[in-house]
Amino acid sequence: MKNNLITVCLITLLSGVASAAPVAPDKPNIVVILVDDMGFSDLGCYGSEIKTPNLDKLAADGLRFTQFYNTGRCCPTRASLLTGLYSHQAGMGHMTRDSGLDAYRGDLNNQCVTLAEALKAGGYSTYGIGKWHVTKFQHADTPEDRKFNWPLQRGFDRYFGIIAGAANYFHPETLTSDNTMLPPPGDNFYTTDAFMDNAIKFISEGPKDKPFFLYLAFNAPHFPLMAPPEDIAKYRGKYKEGWDKLRDQRHAKQAALGITDSALSPRTETIKAWESLTPEEQDRFDQIMSVYAAMVDRMDQAVGRLVEDLRKKGILDNTLIFFMSDNGGNAEGGPDGKTVGGTIGSAESKVSCGESWANLENTPFRLYKHFNHEGGISTPLIVHWPKGITSKGELRTQPGHLIDIMATCMDVSGTKYPSEFKGNPILPMEGKSLVPAFADKAIERDALFWEHEGNAAVRSGDWKLVRRGRDGAWELYNVKTDRPELHDLAAQDPEKAKELEAKWEAWAERAHVKPYPPEKKGKGKPQADE
Repeated sequence: MKNNLITVCLITLLSGVASAAPVAPDKPNIVVILVDDMGFSDLGCYGSEIKTPNLDKLAADGLRFTQFYNTGRCCPTRASLLTGLYSHQAGMGHMTRDSGLDAYRGDLNNQCVTLAEALKAGGYSTYGIGKWHVTKFQHADTPEDRKFNWPLQRGFDRYFGIIAGAANYFHPETLTSDNTMLPPPGDNFYTTDAFMDNAIKFISEGPKDKPFFLYLAFNAPHFPLMAPPEDIAKYRGKYKEGWDKLRDQRHAKQAALGITDSALSPRTETIKAWESLTPEEQDRFDQIMSVYAAMVDRMDQAVGRLVEDLRKKGILDNTLIFFMSDNGGNAEGGPDGKTVGGTIGSAESKVSCGESWANLENTPFRLYKHFNHEGGISTPLIVHWPKGITSKGELRTQPGHLIDIMATCMDVSGTKYPSEFKGNPILPMEGKSLVPAFADKAIERDALFWEHEGNAAVRSGDWKLVRRGRDGAWELYNVKTDRPELHDLAAQDPEKAKELEAKWEAWAERAHVKPYPPEKKGKGKPQADE
C-alpha cells in the first residue's frame, strides 16, 4: 500500500511534463559550458596564442566543430540554448526589455521549456551557475512573485550566479544564491573562480544515484574587462606584436589545425594599421588585450578544475561536456575600445576591448557580435564524452546551431520532450540532435535562420543569405568556398538569393520575428548590453 501511494504521488507530480523514465545507470551527466563575448579564434585549439591547455585537452580527447553557430548576442543565445527554440519563439527576440510584442517580451515565455525543466522530469539533478540574463527583473528588491523566470522557477534545483547581463567581476551587483540576491562580496572574490567553486560544490552535495545536468555560464570575457593581476602579467607585452601580425599568426595556425582553409578577411577599414600607432597607444592596447587574454586563461583554469573533479569522482568518462560562446568578439567601444576609471583590468575600471581587438578575436571572419555575418555568429564547439564518442581529436564540419543542444540532450538522456508543461502547450523543438555528427554522419535539415536588431541570415546547405539592418541589401555567399563572406554573389545568382529570401520570410512569419519592435537609440545601430 505504501509503495502504491508513492507511485500515485509521483505520477501526480509529473503530470503534464516530460516523461520521467527510470534512471538508467548509463544515462550521461551533461555539462553545458557557455562563455560570454569570446571570439571564434580565442582558444588555443582554434588558433589562439592564449593559453587554454584544459580546453585544448578536452578537444584532443573529443571533437571540435568548425561550423557551429550562436545567435550573435547574449540574451537570444541563452534563450535558444536553454529552450531549443529560436529566441523569438521563446519571447527573447531582442534583449531584456518588453517591446510590447510577444516575441520581444524580454522574458522566457510559457510556450517553452528549459533544458533544466525537461531533464529534471527525465530524472536529472539540475544545477545552474553564472550569468542568467533571460529575464528583465534584475533587482535586489524583486518581490517573490516577480521571480517567475529566475533559475529555480525554470527547473534548476540549485543556482549561484548573476541575474543581470554584466557585472563587476570582483564585486558583482546581482550575485544570487538560489532565490536570494546577495550583497556585493568583499575582497578575495572573482566571479570565474566562485562560479566554479559552487559548480563543484553542487555536484558534490547532490544525490549520487541520479545523473546531473550542469549549465555553467561564465560571464568572462564580457566587459568590463577585469582579471587577477597575476594572470594579466602572463600576457603583458605579448600584444605589442599588434593585431595585424597576430591575425596572420592565428590564421596560419587555424590552417595548420584544419579549422579553416579559407582566406583571411582584410582588416576592417575603421581599424588603424598597428604600425601607425604611437608607442603610448600600443602600450594601452597591449594592456587591454592582456586583460582579455587573462580572463580567457582564468576561465580555462576553472574548466580544468571541473574536469579534474569529475575525474577524481570517477564520472568523467560518462559526462557529456559541451563548450561554446554566446556570440562573436565584441566591437562595442569602437576601434579604440573603452577605458574608464582606474588601472586597466582592476575592479575600479570599466574597459572593453573594442573593434580593433574584436577583429583579431573573430579571425578569419569579418564583423562582430550583434551581426549575423560569420564573425558575429560563429562559435567554437568542443564536445567531450569518452563513453559516447570513440573519436578523439577529430573535426566536425557539419553545420550546427545551439538550438541543437536541447535535441541532443533529449537524445542522449532518453528524455521525452514535452508537448505540454504546467498546463501550457509547448512549441516543438527547432533543433536536430548532434549525435549523428558525433559519428561523422550528416545532420539532415533544410536551413538555419537568424535575426537580431534587423540583421538577418539564412543558411541552407553551403549557401548563406545575410543582411545588415532591416533596410540592408541581401548578400549571397557560398560559405563552402567563401566562409569569410568576401565575394557577394547576389547579383550573379539572383534566383538563389530569391529562393533563400523566401525561406527566411516564411521562417520570420512562423517564428514571429515580424512585426518588428520599434527601433530605439539610433536606427540600425547595435545597442550595448543592458
